[in-house]
Amino acid sequence: MARARRGSPSSFGPPWLQRRLTELLPGFPDVALCVAFSGGCDSTALLAALVQLPQAPRALRALHIDHRLQPHSRRWSWHCRRIARRLHVPLTVRTANIARAPGESLEAAARLVRYRLLGAVLAAGEALLTAHHQDDQLETVLLQLLRGAGVAGLAAMPALAPCGRGVLVRPLLSVPRAVLGEWVRSQGLTWVEDESNAQLRPDRNYLRARVVPSIRERWPSAAATVSRSARHLGEAQQLLDALGEADAGRASSGPMLSAKALRRLPPERRRNALRFWITAAGLLAPPASRLEELAGALLAAREDAQPLVAWEGAAVQRQGDLLVLRAGGGAQDHAPGLPELAWPWRRRRTQVLPPPFGALVLEPDARGPLDLDALGPTLTVRERRGGERLRPVRGGPRRALKQLLQEARMPVPRRAQLPLLFDRGRLIGVADLWLDASVQAHAASRHRARLRWRVE
Repeated sequence: MARARRGSPSSFGPPWLQRRLTELLPGFPDVALCVAFSGGCDSTALLAALVQLPQAPRALRALHIDHRLQPHSRRWSWHCRRIARRLHVPLTVRTANIARAPGESLEAAARLVRYRLLGAVLAAGEALLTAHHQDDQLETVLLQLLRGAGVAGLAAMPALAPCGRGVLVRPLLSVPRAVLGEWVRSQGLTWVEDESNAQLRPDRNYLRARVVPSIRERWPSAAATVSRSARHLGEAQQLLDALGEADAGRASSGPMLSAKALRRLPPERRRNALRFWITAAGLLAPPASRLEELAGALLAAREDAQPLVAWEGAAVQRQGDLLVLRAGGGAQDHAPGLPELAWPWRRRRTQVLPPPFGALVLEPDARGPLDLDALGPTLTVRERRGGERLRPVRGGPRRALKQLLQEARMPVPRRAQLPLLFDRGRLIGVADLWLDASVQAHAASRHRARLRWRVE
């Protein structure tokens, strides 16, 4: 734990912070504030300056997340409680359970959980303040550049962003780390040092320790100029969002998008409209490879293929001409398909199917349209795969199932739930909608039935 020394204050301080919050939050000071308090030098500066604001906010509290990733994390929580008591600020401590997805770094998983916990505790209209500063912004831009990010990524951290039921505010993005440290020392406060910051394995730590010092040696104002570039890119992203909103609006069908309308756009506007549509729903934007799939293969697929593209936290599925966006992602977040099932109908007249496919029932009926004597001993039930055909009218042509469904104006989601009935490889029934002429009853049929499709 580092002990601060007293010294002369810098330009940063309560009056400066008051002006900055007034710029960012038009309702200030009639705003409730919650500080993400790690106990480090930067968040200590932010919390201590907030306590001394010339105009106090309507409410002020702090929140500390214990990630339990370091052996001294409990000691850090204790330190945060002590500083909060000294500053007379209510503090809540939350413990994070970090679970990494395959290929995900520990740092990324911890950051995701941290923001979920922070967003979950915000009250309606409350502002969450973090102590990200100018040096953090420089590191973020460099990381995004090395990862091949687009305009949104290179705009780095915005000063304002939605968060839970409130808003995320980063008021210190124009303040250098050294200035914050100078001010904390002038207040005689203590802070904690995260030993993991000395490890060079995480990309951000490597940049901070090895790359940024060399950049500063040649370009001392690098943090300020790169932060300015990030602001310019943020403005450019706002223009792209406005264009994306207009393009997505013209392609919209309620909450869904028309594939036909999107295909009329140039590729770059198509990708931009899809990205806007997804992020406007509060979901994580897809990586570049997934966005290419959405704007390319998914839109080009045949209408009855129902392709799906999933990424972290979200998925888009094509249903006919419409694109449907779902929270979640991956096959486990969607209803399972109908597996191929054998139905020995002579032993049991009801075949129960997995949800949401219901059940098929053969009901004996002297006037039923189905000739049981025309059936083999075992039928096969499965879902649509595309290209199925049958002859619904005796003496008529064989028809594509896709065309029959379109003529019936059946909603696309309903089409995906239809169980198909096959006899020795030949399609003979589509739920209780159509029967193939080969199994339809006639005047001489002795054993007749009616096929019922029951959906709960």
